[in-house]
Amino acid sequence: MSMFIGEALAGDGNEIAHIDLLIGSKDGPVGQAFASALATQSEGHTNLLAVLTPNLAVKPATVMVTKVTIKGMKQAVQMFGPAQAAVASAVADSVEAGVIPADQAENLVIVCGVFIHPEAEDDKKIHDYNYEATKMAIVNAMGNKPSASEMLAGKADAAHPFRGF
Repeated sequence: MSMFIGEALAGDGNEIAHIDLLIGSKDGPVGQAFASALATQSEGHTNLLAVLTPNLAVKPATVMVTKVTIKGMKQAVQMFGPAQAAVASAVADSVEAGVIPADQAENLVIVCGVFIHPEAEDDKKIHDYNYEATKMAIVNAMGNKPSASEMLAGKADAAHPFRGF
């Protein structure tokens, strides 16, 4: 399979984390999306590599894309600080745990959509919720979860928390 797709939600309040991600080979559609995301920057949508610390990027290489327009330095620092630290740690821990096979880490890339609410305040919650959501999204992607039968079994009781009614 050339593309794995994962999604997860963790936390609550303005610090809630919602992660959408793609995992795939560098020479496939995810690799193309990765390169495009990193090469295409626009005001309010500054994409960045996930690093454990400067000069120590994670493998698989991971580009974080903003899911909302960043409006100000506070929100930008939350994306570049606690959210980036969380995503990087979740990717590294997923490789260490074998969820992402270490022998494939050089051939894969990840495109990770990250949501930072404009009114988020608590950097620790931003970190913890994004770590949890990223790990869950990776597990879901690598396990092809939910399956079609799981989706159908759960759809009758599903209630999206942000549907507005």
